[in-house]
Amino acid sequence: MYDIFLVVTVFIFGIVIGSFLNVVIYRIPKGENIAYPASKCQNCQKHLKWWHNIPIISWLILGGKCYFCKEKISMQYPIVEFSTGIMAVLLFFKLGLVWYMPIVFIVFSILLALVMIDFKYLAVPDSLNLLALALAIIQPNIIDSIQYALMASGGLALLRYYLSYFLKKEAMGEGDIIVAGTMGALLGFPLFFYALFLSAILAIVPSLISKDKIVPFVPFLAIATFIVYIADKEFYALAEWIMYG
Repeated sequence: MYDIFLVVTVFIFGIVIGSFLNVVIYRIPKGENIAYPASKCQNCQKHLKWWHNIPIISWLILGGKCYFCKEKISMQYPIVEFSTGIMAVLLFFKLGLVWYMPIVFIVFSILLALVMIDFKYLAVPDSLNLLALALAIIQPNIIDSIQYALMASGGLALLRYYLSYFLKKEAMGEGDIIVAGTMGALLGFPLFFYALFLSAILAIVPSLISKDKIVPFVPFLAIATFIVYIADKEFYALAEWIMYG
């Protein structure tokens, strides 16, 4: 049983990173510097005070509105912060205090930023995507991670070319292929295939609802990867049950 103080510390660390992710999600697609200038209201452009930037708490204290102009602040901010905190705690429970736990957490944090950006802008910035892949291969067995990353991204790239040829249109984006490499490095095989299958299932309902509209696939790849990473033993057990009964 982990000490509650340690768990709370991990959660606080997570929501602080989540607060920074909100900056990344807002500025990267606009080509802005993520470190400078200081945060400001997107409506009235006034710079925020330090206590306006406390993760989750500031949003609650301010009632979800700007302190200066009273413009509503998107729910995205506390949701991303809280989600990152929960993600940090789940990874802590899964891995414990091993040297690569912060690296895995940062990779999934970047994937979360990509999820939000892709949903909002239908874009997957290469700067973030390639950074996630570069960090994802830093695992206890880095040689295996590199091999899995190359196999996963190469396999999906080949699938993309075939589908695009037969469908006579772009079947998937290049960003999906880079994310596949990250998935391979994190999960290895056969967990990569479980995540790929799960992502397709998760994408079915939104695709049916959206009909002719473009549905970004990267968010479902990222979400499925996290689920399979956390519940890897359960997915192995499920696969055995399906194959052998």
